[in-house]
Amino acid sequence: MAKSRQDLKREYKERAIPAGVFQVRNTANGKVLLGSSLNLDGPLNRHRFMLTIGKHPSESLQEEWNRYGADKFTFEILEVARVKDDPDFNLEDELTLLEQIWIEKAQPFGEKGYNKDSRIREA
Repeated sequence: MAKSRQDLKREYKERAIPAGVFQVRNTANGKVLLGSSLNLDGPLNRHRFMLTIGKHPSESLQEEWNRYGADKFTFEILEVARVKDDPDFNLEDELTLLEQIWIEKAQPFGEKGYNKDSRIREA
């Protein structure tokens, strides 16, 4: 039996929204833009869209997108925050920890990346 539109809508609203860390990687030179969000559904699509229309806020990323072409870039979720069944669990704190780990691992600044500073969280 097919689900009703109302059931589908309710399920969509009740689904867990993934929080985590993502990257936009230039496969031609290995540079990355590291980001994080409490809602991973939107940022990767937004970055791709901004690059496609030529309006990305990172000028260096936009320049290299224009030079190398879209097929030289990947959009990847690096890690999703695991929600713990603990009354003291704080998703924002968990995401901050993941951000620190990935910033240390990727070093997405200067020659290695497009990030200007260590504040990588998006809406």
